[in-house]
Amino acid sequence: MDTEETICWFAARVHSGQEVKIKNHLASLGVECFIPTEIRKNYRGQKKEHPIISALVFIHTYKQRACDLKVLEHLPVNYLFDAANHTMMVIPDKQMNDFIQVFNISVDDGGLMDCSIALGDRVRVSKGPLMGVEGDVLELRGETYVVVNLLGRFFAKAQVPRAWLEMV
Repeated sequence: MDTEETICWFAARVHSGQEVKIKNHLASLGVECFIPTEIRKNYRGQKKEHPIISALVFIHTYKQRACDLKVLEHLPVNYLFDAANHTMMVIPDKQMNDFIQVFNISVDDGGLMDCSIALGDRVRVSKGPLMGVEGDVLELRGETYVVVNLLGRFFAKAQVPRAWLEMV
């Protein structure tokens, strides 16, 4: 895959507290991005979007456009680098889309997990709203979850009936 000519997902570090502002700025430029958020009420009772992963924005664009956003648009981001290739880290579309889909299924039943887990069997969801998502199976308090791993550091889980899972 040539990241120069292909739209890819890139992970970018930003200043903590600036995630939503940067997401909105990228949207105004027509650049797709994702930050896992939840809606919280502030002390005045007003609802505000609050990032769950601090200081990280996922940007979906061409590699050159991503570089231009930093240099020409003066977007205050630092892209994560792949040490092995000495280039910007690319998140595969399937992995990112699965992460977004599992994360968005439900904040109560799923959402971001606080820590890494002991991974179980590799599975694919065969039915329901998560059909096609691949991840690892986890059983927690008698419930079955599919867990999607992003960059080996972030994990999202969603409850799925065991009957809807098939081994990969």
